[in-house]
Amino acid sequence: MTTDTTTPSVAVLGTGTMGAPMARNIAAAGMPTAAWNRTPEKAAPLRDDGVEVHDDIAGAVAGRDIVITMLADADAVLSVAAEMLPAMEDGAVWAQMSTIGIDGTERCAAIAADRGVAFVDAPVLGTRQPAEQGTLLVLASGPHDALARCEPVFDAVGQRTMRVGDAGAGTRLKLAVNAWLLSAMEGIAETLALAEGLGLDPSLPLEAIKGGPLDMPYAHLKGALIARREFPPSFALKLAAKDARLVTEAAARHGLDLPLERTVAERMGQAVEAGYGDEDMAAVWRLCGIANG
Repeated sequence: MTTDTTTPSVAVLGTGTMGAPMARNIAAAGMPTAAWNRTPEKAAPLRDDGVEVHDDIAGAVAGRDIVITMLADADAVLSVAAEMLPAMEDGAVWAQMSTIGIDGTERCAAIAADRGVAFVDAPVLGTRQPAEQGTLLVLASGPHDALARCEPVFDAVGQRTMRVGDAGAGTRLKLAVNAWLLSAMEGIAETLALAEGLGLDPSLPLEAIKGGPLDMPYAHLKGALIARREFPPSFALKLAAKDARLVTEAAARHGLDLPLERTVAERMGQAVEAGYGDEDMAAVWRLCGIANG
């Protein structure tokens, strides 16, 4: 393993919408970087960015100081971890940066402890463009020394890192922020649909809030997709639906009554069932009854 802790060697497992640009930015920051993806073709272009691409998990993590998992859900992370953990070097850190909910995070922490691997829970806020620009917000939680070792990685992928406590706190904060984000998305979709249904130009609500205390850049960003009736995925609806489900599971686990979050989760699930799962989460607007033409 690398002895210079300021320049760790890194493996990124999962090179989808988020993982691939994260791996590029880590390599660009001067850290020796390896990558693996279940679909090898998705990882192959990273070779042009100086990333070692491996066909097997063990080869990717061997000799690496920090191993990042950036996968779709808890089942995917746990499946990969079964091969990853036995191949990790003694003293290596597992930085779990996927959004997998409270139960998934606890299960990961438990198997890391069984293997004697330091576990960092560090989900991120941001989608495709912030990942590409290295401007994610990292919600880091875990042992102090492990977090310190991960700092160069977090600096490479994000514009800011919040240290929020013991492992698991990062995931809980991510769920709380996602509750707001997903509710806002449904609110934007319904607001613009209502305006159009009432015979107004749907851009008028956005113009009305522009520059005032009710304004939010996110409304304009997602509103533009709705206006164009085009939904290239920055944050895929199927992943938003998964995150909404994780929010409702967390609320139920802690005895909270959050009817809005339950409705949002149901709504996004319906949009996935309707065939819009691979589009951007703004495609939830399609359920509002406005013609797509």
